Amino acid sequence: MPRHKAYMPHGVIPAVILPFHDDLSIDEPSFRKHLRDVTAAEGLSAVTINAHSTEVASCTFDEQKRVLEIAGSEIGDKVPLVNGIWADGSLEAARLARMATAGGASALLVFPPAPFTMGQNVAMATEHFKRIADASDLPLIAFQYPLATGQGYPNETMLRMIEDIPSLKAIKDWAGTPQQHEWHVRTLQNLSRPFNVLSTQSSWLMASLSFGCRGLLSGSGSVIADLQAQLFRAMQAGDLKAAQAINDRIYPLAGVFYAQPWVDMHNRMKEALVLMGKLPRTVVRPPLVKIERAEIERIRKALVEAGLLPKAAVRAA
Repeated sequence: MPRHKAYMPHGVIPAVILPFHDDLSIDEPSFRKHLRDVTAAEGLSAVTINAHSTEVASCTFDEQKRVLEIAGSEIGDKVPLVNGIWADGSLEAARLARMATAGGASALLVFPPAPFTMGQNVAMATEHFKRIADASDLPLIAFQYPLATGQGYPNETMLRMIEDIPSLKAIKDWAGTPQQHEWHVRTLQNLSRPFNVLSTQSSWLMASLSFGCRGLLSGSGSVIADLQAQLFRAMQAGDLKAAQAINDRIYPLAGVFYAQPWVDMHNRMKEALVLMGKLPRTVVRPPLVKIERAEIERIRKALVEAGLLPKAAVRAA
């Protein structure tokens, strides 16, 4: 399976969704089409699989392996694949890392272990990442949660992890506050070795990009990879007028995708893809449930505002 050697996480990295049949099995043909649709956008650096957006928490080890196999066979030659490492224990995280490395991934996105909601320290966080680094030579991306969740890494912990783990190359920054995000950008991107901050502040993406992060990694890319790539290019070029015009299209979608409860964000993105004619059905695995009709109509209106559906779509609904 393809692997893009020496990949440094940067640029625009959509996190794709995972379609299911009505019996909750993986809809492989629809997943392949979705991968092709997303990677048709210009200016992508990589694609992320086995993450929040693919409902990784409800996927078995074998299903995650199959998701990687499908993505590798469908798009692996086109762009690198970032594979999520979702596990509450470090031994299982290392097993997933070995699988992803053998399967052709080019980087690993490491989710924080759920037990950290009950407290953590530097030694615990570093040990988790060391176990993964020992199992794989791939670059690691730390998924930085808001500190209030207990799963976010305090500043001193993040600095220690970067110092102790050479393969840790980037963070997916969901810090949640402009102040923490700016500290990450100013501090981590100015260390003695290369390190990149990838924004996943998708509900305020343009603002976060203005701080100077070197990329973005977002589930919204499953729907608007092209708009995200255009926004990133405009911000990199310092073209504020162009960036504002693109952001005007993204804004209504951010409002409906990232409403409460947040756990439904990718549920809503699936609905958007169905409304756009890109998926045949919206099926999510429990404990998620299909969202209500009124919310689907709000998504439809946002797609019209974003210019992704004709105005007649709202009249017809």
